[in-house]
Formats: sequence, structure tokens, C-alpha cells
Amino acid sequence: MVQNQMTDASYPQVRIVSHRLLKPDTVESLLVRLVAIQGIRRIIMNGPSIPATVPYGPARGTENPHTDRRSITVGDEEIELRVQVGTFLLEVEKEDIIPLIERACEEVFVNFPYQVQQGRFMRSSPTQVDHAKYGPGADSRILGITDPSAKTGPTIIQGYK
Repeated sequence: MVQNQMTDASYPQVRIVSHRLLKPDTVESLLVRLVAIQGIRRIIMNGPSIPATVPYGPARGTENPHTDRRSITVGDEEIELRVQVGTFLLEVEKEDIIPLIERACEEVFVNFPYQVQQGRFMRSSPTQVDHAKYGPGADSRILGITDPSAKTGPTIIQGYK
């Protein structure tokens, strides 16, 4: 009998919504601050895709010269930004961490508005896509956040200790 992996549904979740799409430097600045906070379990960045090649039109198949598709450094890891980030979803271990997240946002978002919201934004159990893409023994950190059309898996950053 296969036992379903689940994340505990009692973990608080936070959504950081910027009122504009963020530049890579801003994303990097916020991620560096968030990864340094003890107790953040998962961070998901959402926004429109920045494809590596032009997907349609007369330039179809050529390299996409978008300046926001570049690598950022978070801790010791290089991360290639494949989206223009507008929203961060976070799952935290305790609600005590949320004021630290809000403080990090205040330090980064000084020139434009944003919102920090609490609620349920991520799935807490594996989906059919998770099972089909990763199998029954999938890493619990990626459950419920799988993009079925993605050619690559999610980037997992280990937090500071």
C-alpha cells in the first residue's frame, strides 16, 4: 500500500504581492533576506514566463534578448530567473516568523506598494500531476506546486543554518 506524502496543513502560509513585476536585483535582494530567516519551509515565485527562445512570430526559435532573464545569487547558489516575479508564496513553520517576513519586505519594497497576506495559497497534498511527474516517492518540498508543462523541475534552495 502506497502512503501519500502530505505537508502539514496547519503550517501558516504567506503571500507577498508586489503591485508591479520585479527586476532581478529586487528579487535577489528579497530572496537573500527571506532565505536567512529561520523557519521558512518553502518559497514559490510566480509571474509571467520569460522563455529562453522567442515562442512565436517572425523571430520564432531565436534567442530571447529579455534583460530580466538572468541568473541571481541567493546564498551560495545561482538561480536562473525564468519568470518575471510578481508574487511570492511562502510556507512557514510558525506565525511568529511573519513579522520578520514583513520587515524584510519593508527593507526591499521602498519605492512601490506591496501587500503581505495570510491564508492558504499552496496545496498541502500531492496532486495527480505530482504523482505522474515525480512518482509516489516525491520530495515533500515540491508537492502541490508542480507545473505540468515545465520542462525542468523546481529550483530548491537550502536555507541558512
